[in-house]
Amino acid sequence: MQKYDVKKEHAALYSPSATTFSDVVVPPLNYLAVDGEGDPNTAPAYAAAIEALFSTSYTIKFASKAQGRDFVVGPLEALWTADDAGAFVLRAKDSWRWTALINQPEWITEDDVATALSTVAAKKQNPALTLTRLITLDEGRSIQILHVGPYDDEGPTLARLHDEYLPQNGLTFNGLHHEVYLSDARRTAPQKLKTVLRQPVRPY
Repeated sequence: MQKYDVKKEHAALYSPSATTFSDVVVPPLNYLAVDGEGDPNTAPAYAAAIEALFSTSYTIKFASKAQGRDFVVGPLEALWTADDAGAFVLRAKDSWRWTALINQPEWITEDDVATALSTVAAKKQNPALTLTRLITLDEGRSIQILHVGPYDDEGPTLARLHDEYLPQNGLTFNGLHHEVYLSDARRTAPQKLKTVLRQPVRPY
C-alpha cells in the first residue's frame, strides 16, 4: 500500500532553503483546522487545538488505511494574524490570532471527518473537537524560508521578509502568515527546531 505523504508530494513547500527566500506556488490543499487566539505557549485553547487535530488526524488515518488508502499524518501547521502586523516581529503573543492546521489527503471527506470527530469525542473530552473542521487553503504564490532555531528568534527573518524582500521585489501580503513545524518541540532542542515561514504574496 503506497502512503500519501504531503512532505514528499509537495517537497518544495516543506524543504525550503534556510539561507535564501524561495518563491513558490502553493496549490489548494485540504486541512483539519481549529481557530483560536492568545499566546500559544500559555493559552489552554492552543494545547487543546493541537490535541484535537492530532487525535482526529490519526483516527482518520486508521479508518482510511482500513479502506485501502494510507497516509502519513502531516506536521502541525498554523496561520497567524494580529491587528498589528508588527506583533509578530515584536513577539507580542497575547495579541495573536491563530488557525492550527494538519494537512489531509484530497480523498478525505466531510463525512470522514465527522465520523472521526465522533469517535474521538467518545473517548476524551476536548472543547476543541467542536471547533475542528475541514477546510481548503488556496495560498497561491508565496515567499518562504526555513527558520532553524527557537520560535522567538524568527523576528529578524520576518522583518527582513516584510521590510526588505517584499518591497524590493514589488510584492505585498496576500494572505495570512503561515508556519509549518517540521520538528516536534517536545523532543527537539530549541536551537535545532525547523520551521517553514511562508507568506502568500501578490504584486502591489
